[in-house]
Amino acid sequence: MAAAGQPAGDLPALALPVLALLRRSAPAGVAVALGAVVWAVLFVPVGDTGPGSLTVVQHNVDDANPDPTGTARTLAAAGADLIALEELLPERLPEYQAVLGADHPHRAVEGTVGLWSRYPLTDVRPVDLKPRGLAADWRRALHATLHTEQGETAVYVVHLPSVRLGPGGYRTDPRDESARLLAAALAAEPLPRVVLLGDLNGTLDDRGLAPVTDQLGEGGRRELSWPRSFPLARIDHVLTRHAAVTGSRTLPATPSDHLPVAARINLGGLG
Repeated sequence: MAAAGQPAGDLPALALPVLALLRRSAPAGVAVALGAVVWAVLFVPVGDTGPGSLTVVQHNVDDANPDPTGTARTLAAAGADLIALEELLPERLPEYQAVLGADHPHRAVEGTVGLWSRYPLTDVRPVDLKPRGLAADWRRALHATLHTEQGETAVYVVHLPSVRLGPGGYRTDPRDESARLLAAALAAEPLPRVVLLGDLNGTLDDRGLAPVTDQLGEGGRRELSWPRSFPLARIDHVLTRHAAVTGSRTLPATPSDHLPVAARINLGGLG
């Protein structure tokens, strides 16, 4: 049994170095290295926690999610300063608010995206990324100005259109059009420091996202986030400009088809 306040998972990992020393064997040494990696991923906090650091969580919660309350609790347990959601249905908003609002009194919601914050938010407004041909009520992006001890930061929460497989192959035109509109909004952003949280429905080496990735960068490890049951790609991102992502990880699975992504950001760094 673990001591009070110590994760039970610590004990097997901490026992491995002792075993390796006793046996003085190469296999045991390999086991020590692997155990240390696993322990670090599971129990070491994301990035630095010094002055100017900000913890964020990004999650496409899935509009068919049967347990918004449980999902919100999983996200809240990460202790983040900012929590961004996509596929947030208006009728499920009270369930998310009941959990996230307790420690995140500042909220911004536009269409099906939302942001909860420990710090004040101003200049909350929708960002028009609607591709041609979609319904007029399609709203999947917002802007807010975040106020911390380091000053103002522009925060974007974004959900770009899905990539669809059809008779002619993958159809990326709507996603790519939205990416270009997002790039134009970023280029016009007057604040130098930007944090973007979102499901971009593409990896960072996707050429369709180049207008965005030419302006913003992503640091930390890039764990795979989709699909939840057998992750194959990182399509959920934390991107920055004039800030630096110092670490990232995925969180425990929720009923969504995406894994949540947590990251630590140094607001004093250059990204």
